[in-house]
Amino acid sequence: MLIVQVKEGENIDRAIKRYRRKYRDTKLLKEIRNRKEYTKPSVARREQLKKAQYKEQYLLEQEK
Repeated sequence: MLIVQVKEGENIDRAIKRYRRKYRDTKLLKEIRNRKEYTKPSVARREQLKKAQYKEQYLLEQEK
């Protein structure tokens, strides 16, 4: 369970923003979506390779 301490005099919107950041950083939603359906290990590996290739290409373009 995520707990966000609201500091005295702090705006509630700021506290909500911190909560959302904490929630996103735990990657809980991503894990829930991944567990909705089974993915074969070969498919997961293929997706991982595809992501790595995209990342490498993106970084090479950034260097130019």
